Amino acid sequence: MTDMTLCKKLAEAVGAGDSPLVPKIFDALVNDDEAKVMLLASPPATAEDLAQKSGLPVEAVRTMMDSLFSRGLIFKATKGGEKKFYRVKSIPQMHDSTSLTPGISRQVLDLWKEYMAVEWPAYGGKIMEILPGSIMRVVPVNESVETQSRVLAYEDVEKIVQDAKVLSVTNCSCRVISGNCDKPLEVCMQVDRAAEYNIERGTGRALSKSEAVALLKKCREEGLVHVVDNRQVVGHVICNCCKDCCLNWAVMKGPKKWVAPSRYEAFVDRDLCSGCEACLDRCFFDALSLEDELAVVDPEKCLGCGVCTVVCPTEALKLKETRPADFVPA
Repeated sequence: MTDMTLCKKLAEAVGAGDSPLVPKIFDALVNDDEAKVMLLASPPATAEDLAQKSGLPVEAVRTMMDSLFSRGLIFKATKGGEKKFYRVKSIPQMHDSTSLTPGISRQVLDLWKEYMAVEWPAYGGKIMEILPGSIMRVVPVNESVETQSRVLAYEDVEKIVQDAKVLSVTNCSCRVISGNCDKPLEVCMQVDRAAEYNIERGTGRALSKSEAVALLKKCREEGLVHVVDNRQVVGHVICNCCKDCCLNWAVMKGPKKWVAPSRYEAFVDRDLCSGCEACLDRCFFDALSLEDELAVVDPEKCLGCGVCTVVCPTEALKLKETRPADFVPA
């Protein structure tokens, strides 16, 4: 058992100093020497620096860094040929990295599951209050966008794939932690540096661009929502989120908070709508309902993902552009 004082200091280091559960997660993941060295690994430091500060042999520290890297607790940075190591920085990063560790125990996953149910909504809410804008944003199913609308490169998930230098796919950390989600597991995609990280760590496998596009289409059929980093460049990750156990939706105080909407909204061609209700269960955000036996969209709730359009047998549902091309999600 690890010294809980060290575990509490590590919890403070990832912004969870008041958490009863995060110290327990660290206790299950590291020993005393590892905890001490992790506390020293900020700012980034070489193995030699960490050895000097900790009093441990350099080779022991190097071996430790490799082990902590494989467990998602230490990350690497190489600049000017010098390799430095730094500890995990935040709860979302730690949630995603540690849960994918090969051979991780159900004990640790159950601690994460309890954390997500009990503590994450309040923690995520605090992050939302501090940050100037949403962390993630929805990317639409572009086949459903009406022809006169403009789809930009940064909001076209297939364009992101085609422009990527390296792609990988991992299991979805949220579904791994949940343990009982019936949606596909190996669907969380990484781009470029994030892909290289997961391939090196052994938590992800390389994807060709054709494999990635095929996987995206499979996710649409399964009713999963594409979510990427909220910025106008190729990001690190393409999440394909379900509505049951996803970290992104767990903290949303109504729509459009933690995850920004796309520039589009669903609309219904009432002349084509048959009132079949196929779209209703596909919407994560309760933005669709039936009125006079025809589908209607609540624009205040719609995030413009287009998942509902995939199952419309009459193509009555489409996405229309409702924000300008220079719109930057808040």
